[in-house]
Amino acid sequence: MRKSSGAPVPAKIDEEYYQISEEILSSFPKFHPPVDLFRFNEEALTLVPLIRKSQRLTNEQVEEVRALCHAGGLFVARSDHPIYSEHMVKQLDLVLQDSNLKEGEITDICARALIMRYEAFAEQPVRPVFDPLYKDIMVFTEILWQDRHRIKSFMRRLSREYSLGKHAFNSLVVGVWLLLRIMEGGELRRRDLDRAALAFFLQNIGMAKLPAFILNKTGSLKTEELDKVVLHPILSHKIMQKLDLAFDELAQASMEHHERLDGTGYPQKSKAQQISRIGRIAAIADSFGAMITKRPFADAKGPSQAAQELAGDAKRYDGQMTGYLVAAYLTGALN
Repeated sequence: MRKSSGAPVPAKIDEEYYQISEEILSSFPKFHPPVDLFRFNEEALTLVPLIRKSQRLTNEQVEEVRALCHAGGLFVARSDHPIYSEHMVKQLDLVLQDSNLKEGEITDICARALIMRYEAFAEQPVRPVFDPLYKDIMVFTEILWQDRHRIKSFMRRLSREYSLGKHAFNSLVVGVWLLLRIMEGGELRRRDLDRAALAFFLQNIGMAKLPAFILNKTGSLKTEELDKVVLHPILSHKIMQKLDLAFDELAQASMEHHERLDGTGYPQKSKAQQISRIGRIAAIADSFGAMITKRPFADAKGPSQAAQELAGDAKRYDGQMTGYLVAAYLTGALN
């Protein structure tokens, strides 16, 4: 943590307060900060209230706040984390600017932001809504590019409740975890990580085009309803084409996440080596991410149970990849 005017900041303050960076401060409304602000009192080595969140700042107070922030003496209480994090959810790149956020806080903020972006895009799959989603995916991959081990924090926060947005988040995280596991010790380009992450996140976007009564149905689907469901990979691919997003990983994840090694999948009935590596990862990420959530027609399974069931279905799912999941949960690496 920085020091204001050379005075040391006690460790307890570091635990109970965020130190506001100039980048974070500049993202706040100029005259109405969304959180209570505190300044560091060097003589008492403690924090004292400066601005309350309900207060409108004068021009003089705005300058005072800026000067304190520049000197490293401006703070917000961690008790205001819900408000602070909500602000960052809407501007996810701010997590890259705040070195005082804990790993779990970064993960939670990122998860909420990505789910929010996905749900907005599902309602309006157009370029102006896609652009902020893409930007947030790039923040996610930057977090991992700085330290690949951070993917474990995301794996520990997979959603156990189902919605299209939460399922997309699960598919993203599991897909990227598997990719990083497969590429462990090998060369992975940043571009490949970026493209794979976007592909896993959007592979199911075609589901947003299905009627709500089908998505929420608790019983078995009728033949005509099932016919609509099996089209969603094609719908996902078409949505991406309309946005002029044409790269292999996106097409593979969209079209192959329901293909199975024995040819029993859909929509193309592809078999074995006809299915790309990204497609194989996407299939496991999609199935595992769904199995661990409570859906209208099925109860949630424990992650270890879901992993073992997929591993036991080697005729349809890649055994090496499902083996990584089983091993991780059996050893407690993801608990």
